[in-house]
Amino acid sequence: MSIDPSSASPLSRRQFLQRSFAFSASSLLATGCGGSIHSAASSATTDSVVGGEAHFLMVGDWGEAGEPNDQGRVAYAMQQYVKRWNIETDALLMLGDNFYGSLHGGSASMRFQTQFESMYPESVFDCPALVVPGNHDYEISPMAKYPAELQYAANNVTRWTMPAQSYRRVFPETNPIVTFLALDSNMPNEPAQPLPTGHFYTMTDAQRLAQLEWLESELQAPLTTPHLVVIGHHPLFSNGPHGDNHTLIRDWGPLFQQYNVALYLAGHDHDLQHLEIEGQSTSFVMSGGGGAALYPLNSSKADRGPYAAELFGFTHLQIKPDELIVRHLNTDGKLLHKFTRDLSGKVTIASQGAA
Repeated sequence: MSIDPSSASPLSRRQFLQRSFAFSASSLLATGCGGSIHSAASSATTDSVVGGEAHFLMVGDWGEAGEPNDQGRVAYAMQQYVKRWNIETDALLMLGDNFYGSLHGGSASMRFQTQFESMYPESVFDCPALVVPGNHDYEISPMAKYPAELQYAANNVTRWTMPAQSYRRVFPETNPIVTFLALDSNMPNEPAQPLPTGHFYTMTDAQRLAQLEWLESELQAPLTTPHLVVIGHHPLFSNGPHGDNHTLIRDWGPLFQQYNVALYLAGHDHDLQHLEIEGQSTSFVMSGGGGAALYPLNSSKADRGPYAAELFGFTHLQIKPDELIVRHLNTDGKLLHKFTRDLSGKVTIASQGAA
């Protein structure tokens, strides 16, 4: 798929020049498996939320160290958004890099309270939070943070859900309509996930192979829901500075194709993206604008869309029995980008708002 920024609307053109690839949906070409990408674009920046059997809010790269001002802005916007539209969230999807910097005290660290329990309060989000590890969670500062996160989930009465390296959940509990597979994407020897100092590590190759075996067995199991979604920290494909992750493309990409994974949700690059990749039937969504310093987008990837923007914000996944609805939203709760995906795999760009 190729989208020419010069054909975008004046607003999208301006955003493009500001390192934001908010592509004109009218220029999308037919692609993917199961049909075309269709366009029903508008310039609306407020979108009413109506219906849907399940609702999920996602945010990645959120555990900002020091004074979490930008994390707080995004978290407050999430709270106001669900209150405005009277949304009962079935789960929060926490897409990794849960804690930057030191986690003194390990599982007893007060950062679990200040940057998770209070930041996304149970009074607003009375639901589990499905958590996956990012590369900063594989940091020793001053001790390994990832084992502490697993221990916090095991030892406390908490919404923080991290029972193992990989796990499966279905929602709602009664008459479920979506299956989530949560994965650890911290791959050994992968150039797209640089380890800047000796304080970072990844899983071992034996762990990579064991998880891959687990993933294939889970995908082979009879699917009891109409929708199948996978979550991890590192994207397979990205317009951000880290680029594409060739280990994940090699290991996970064929399985996503074979077993009709509808969405893969990730973070890692600090921005908001939606990519439809030629030859890939899965829709790729990145929500890495949760509070850590933003990253510039890669201008050499400008022809890959439909959407990428260097912005703080969060993402709403609304699920109906026959349709997925994905919205990227900014810190004012305004709509940036929206698309729908039906059971056949047809993706429709429903709205493209202003930044």
